[in-house]
Amino acid sequence: MGSKLLRGTFILTVGTILSKVLGLIYVIPFYQIVGKQGTALYNFGYVPYTIFISIATAGVPLAVSKFISKYNALEEYAVGRKLFKSGLVIMLTTGVAAFLIMYFIAPVLAEMSISGKKQSISVDDVTTVIRAVSWALIVVPFMSLIRGYFQGHQSMGPSAVSQVVEQIVRVAFTLIGAYVVLKYMSGSMVSAVSVATFAAFIGAIGSLFILFWYWYKRKPYLNELLEQDKGTLNISLMEIYKEIFIYAAPFVFVGIANPLFQSIDQFTFSKAMAEIGKSGPYATAAFSTLNFESHKIVIIPVSLATAFSLTLVPSITQAFVNKDQKSMNHQINQTFQVMLFLTLPAAIGLSLLAEPVYTVFYEHEALGTQVLAAYAPVAILFSLYSVTAAILQGINEQRYTILSLLVGLLIKLALNIPLIKMMDTRGAVLATALGYTSSIVINLIVIKIYSRYQFRFVWRRSLLIVIFAGVMWLGTEFVYKSLSLFLSPASRVQSLILILISAGVGAGIYFYLGLKSGLADKLFGHRIVRIKQKLKLPV
Repeated sequence: MGSKLLRGTFILTVGTILSKVLGLIYVIPFYQIVGKQGTALYNFGYVPYTIFISIATAGVPLAVSKFISKYNALEEYAVGRKLFKSGLVIMLTTGVAAFLIMYFIAPVLAEMSISGKKQSISVDDVTTVIRAVSWALIVVPFMSLIRGYFQGHQSMGPSAVSQVVEQIVRVAFTLIGAYVVLKYMSGSMVSAVSVATFAAFIGAIGSLFILFWYWYKRKPYLNELLEQDKGTLNISLMEIYKEIFIYAAPFVFVGIANPLFQSIDQFTFSKAMAEIGKSGPYATAAFSTLNFESHKIVIIPVSLATAFSLTLVPSITQAFVNKDQKSMNHQINQTFQVMLFLTLPAAIGLSLLAEPVYTVFYEHEALGTQVLAAYAPVAILFSLYSVTAAILQGINEQRYTILSLLVGLLIKLALNIPLIKMMDTRGAVLATALGYTSSIVINLIVIKIYSRYQFRFVWRRSLLIVIFAGVMWLGTEFVYKSLSLFLSPASRVQSLILILISAGVGAGIYFYLGLKSGLADKLFGHRIVRIKQKLKLPV
C-alpha cells in the first residue's frame, strides 16, 4: 500500500510539474504573437478568472480525495459514491453559477481595471476577454471533483494525465488560435486574445475526455468495491459537505493569495499611473511587464518550493497527531531548509541575470529588466508563504492562513498607490513584498506558538545558505561582467549564452559548497552520495 501511494504521489507530482512547465514556456511564443498590449489584455481577463476558478475548485480534489480515502479505509465505499454523485450535480451547478456571475459582472471588472482616461485598451476590450475566459468555469469545477474521486482511490494517473492533456490542448489552442486570427484572418488584437483565453475552456474539455475514458476503464473495478461495502454508516449529504468545506476552505485562501495580490495591481495600477501623468500605452506596457511577463518568470522557482511543501504536509500532520515533537521539529527544519536552499540561489540568479533572461523570454527592454531584477527576490517570499501555510495545515491551524492573508492584502492595498507614485512600477513590487512579509510573520508566530517549534537551528542553517548564495552571487557577477565585454544582452542568442555560462558557473559554485560542507547530504540524504562519488568528493 505504501509503495502504491508513493508511486501515485510521484506520478501526480510529475504530472503537475509537466503541466506547470507547459504553462510557463508558452509565454515566449505567445508574447511574440500578441506583443505587450496583447499580454496586458490577456492578463486583465485571466487574473479575475484565476480567482473565480480557485474559489470554485481550490481544495476540492484534495478534500474529496481525503474524504473518500478515509471512508474507503473503513470499507464504506457507498459513502464515497454518494458524495461523487451528488458532488457532480453541485459542481456543475456552482460552475454554471460562477460562469454567469463572471460573465455578467465582466463590464464592472473591466471598469475597475481600466481607471485612467487615456488608456490604450478600452473597457469593452477587457469585457470581451473576461467573457471569453469565463466559459471555462462551467467545466473546471466538475472536472476537479472527478480528479479528487480518483485520487481518493489512490489512483493518481487520471489526474496527472488529464492535467498534462489540459495544458497541451490549452497551450496549442492559445498559440494557434491567436496566430491564425492575427495573421490569416486579419482579426483584431481583442479577437486574438479572446480566442487565447477561451482556450481554457477547450483545454478543460480535453481533460474531461481523458477522465471519462479512465472512468469507463475503471468502472467495473469501482463497482466491485461497491459490492464489498459494509453499509454500517449512513452519513447525510449535509454532514459530508460540512466536512469537505472545513477541509477545503484554507486551500482556497492559499490558492488565491497570488491572484488576489495581482488583482490589487489590476484595479489600482492604471489609476496610480494616471495620477503621475503616465497613463496610456506606457501604463499598459508597465502593467503587462509587472503582472504577466515578470510574474511568469518569477513563479518558476516558486513552483518547485510549492510542490515540495505540499508533499510534507502528511508527515508533519502524522508527527503532530502522534505528539512526536522531535519528528515534527525535524520535518519543519527540513521543509524550511530545502525551500531556502533551492529558492534563494534561483531568486538571486534571476535578479542578477534579469537583462539577458528578459531578452530570451521576451525582448531587450530597460523597463522589463528593472522590474524583473526587483521582482525576482520576491520569489523567496512567495515560496516561504506557501511553505508556512502548508505547515499550518499540517499542525491543524489552517484558520490562521485566512487572517495572515487578509493582513497581507490590506498592507498591499494601503501601500500600492503611494509606492507606485513614488517608485513607478517597482513600487507595486515593493508593496507585494511588504504584504507577503507581514503574512509570513503571522504564520511563523502561529507555528511557534502552536507547534512549540524553535527557530534557532533554522536561523543558523539559513545563515550558512545565505553565505553560500553570497559566494555564488560574487562568482556569477564576475563571470557575467566579464562575458558582457564580448557578448551583448540585447541579442537573444548572445543572452542565452550569457545565461548558460553565468548560471552554470553560479550553480556549480553553490552546489559544490553545499556538497563540500555536507549540507546537501543533510537535506537530500542518500541521493547526494551518488553525486559525490561521481565528483570524487569524500562521502
